[in-house]
Amino acid sequence: ADGIAVGMATSIPPHNLGEVVDAVKAYMKNNDISTRGLMRYLKGPDFPTGGIVVNKDDLVKIYESGTGKLRIRGRVEIEKLKGGRQQLVITEIPYTMIGANIGKFLNDIATLVETKKTTDIVDISNQSSKEGIRIVLELKRDADVENLTNMLYKKTRLEDTFGVNMLAVADGRPETLGLKQIIAHHVDFVFEVNSRKYTTLLAKEQEKREIQEGLIKACDVIDLIIEILRGSKSRDQVKKCLTDGITEGIKFKTKTSEKAAKSLKFTEKQATAILDMRLYKLIGLEIDALMKEHEETMKNIAAYEDILNNYDSMAAVIMGELDQIKKEYGSKRKTSIENAEEAVYEEKKMEETEVCFLMDRFGYMRLIDKNAYERNKDAAHAESRYVFTCMNTDKICIFTDTGKLHTVKAEDIPLVRFRDKGVPADNLGNYDSTSEQILYVAPLSQVAASTVLFVTENGMCKLVKGDEFRASKRTIVSTKLAEDDRLVFVGAADEMDQVVFQSEKGYFLRIMKTEISVTKKNALGVRGMKLTGEDRIHHAYLLESRQEYAIEYHDKPYVLNKVKLAKRDTKGVKPRV
Repeated sequence: ADGIAVGMATSIPPHNLGEVVDAVKAYMKNNDISTRGLMRYLKGPDFPTGGIVVNKDDLVKIYESGTGKLRIRGRVEIEKLKGGRQQLVITEIPYTMIGANIGKFLNDIATLVETKKTTDIVDISNQSSKEGIRIVLELKRDADVENLTNMLYKKTRLEDTFGVNMLAVADGRPETLGLKQIIAHHVDFVFEVNSRKYTTLLAKEQEKREIQEGLIKACDVIDLIIEILRGSKSRDQVKKCLTDGITEGIKFKTKTSEKAAKSLKFTEKQATAILDMRLYKLIGLEIDALMKEHEETMKNIAAYEDILNNYDSMAAVIMGELDQIKKEYGSKRKTSIENAEEAVYEEKKMEETEVCFLMDRFGYMRLIDKNAYERNKDAAHAESRYVFTCMNTDKICIFTDTGKLHTVKAEDIPLVRFRDKGVPADNLGNYDSTSEQILYVAPLSQVAASTVLFVTENGMCKLVKGDEFRASKRTIVSTKLAEDDRLVFVGAADEMDQVVFQSEKGYFLRIMKTEISVTKKNALGVRGMKLTGEDRIHHAYLLESRQEYAIEYHDKPYVLNKVKLAKRDTKGVKPRV
């Protein structure tokens, strides 16, 4: 089970029903059993997708503390084909891969092939059906199967982790519980439920006994009861006579009958049952059946009292119910539990070369070799939004409007022919095109050596040294933003000496770059342009004062260098159109 509520999250892996039943029974027989003792019955998690838990030695600690990480691998089989070729067949997957993650897994394998991390795979096909998982990787003739399998474990989700956090509400309080504690709480709960159940059953049997004994007693004095009925004027009069011996107003044939009536002491329920009794119940066979029912009722009462007063008797009943559940719903274990060494594979050493990075306006990225770039330079710049050369060992920085910086290793980007499409940025990193926009893309080597300008929609700006963006994480915060703000411009500012702000209402402000202070990336910065009303910054431009820079404004060219040079945090001017 897993879930989250009120700031609390729980993550409990699924287990085998039969093993859970056996572990619960073992605890009921010996409350002092250890976690290791319970694990003789409950071997470990059992996932519906099968797979292999490969850190068996960690399970004791996980079950004692209630927290930890499971390492799960998919099951891989090798099938031989004609001509000495082989194929890897994945028949079971980690539990974390279910759903859409299978598609992501296939994309990851395709990326390994496209980026030439492996040349052993010649074809990928997903032949999974309702019969089960079957993902087939057809290999070339001389493929190193073991090395490839280990690469898949390391580079894809064929090996994944499942975080265990056995948080539960125990005695009204959230608490992280170990295996034995969970079973103990469960057993206490089952005992409580069964105590209520058998207390209710006992009360019903005792009520039944009371009525049965009243009817049996009534059979012995049936003539007297009939006389009372015939001599009474109302049902209440008969009932008072049966329960309290009140004979006033009842006509009797003899004084002896009246005296006998005064000695009657039936209970309220017995009297009601007698009055509701039909005459055919007086037949001999019916009386015999009543006696047998009474005998059965007495046996039930004795059994229920024994269950309620004797732990072993209650435990035997519960264990019997558990055995029935196991028999009806139990199934064989699907997940293997074992110890396996960490997957190690030999990665082909990459020769460092200069390549050209291309990204089109749709966010598709690709690398081409430098010769291909030189031959198609004009087309590359005309068709691509970002074009630059870098080393294939570099990282590509992607700055977005949400203040995030995503990095992608150049080696993970497909090296293709010039006319090939490439792959979406979404597929190679944490960038999400549905929730953020790309503002600036450059190699990390260039970013780290420069000073980066940030401008926000609300008019804030700052300069940050590029060294701050060196990080091992694939995604970091590139700048601090106010809650209702977003970035509209990011760019390298080293070779420029002026900044022009353009607002949505058509105001332009040109300032010297020196008016913007260099700060840390976690600072908000300073106000670059004063905005009025609902106006927002539309864009910003970096200028070199000795060069003329023109943009298209209202379908006409507009030279930004002609904007009057002013001070920071002023309104700017609106050019005449």
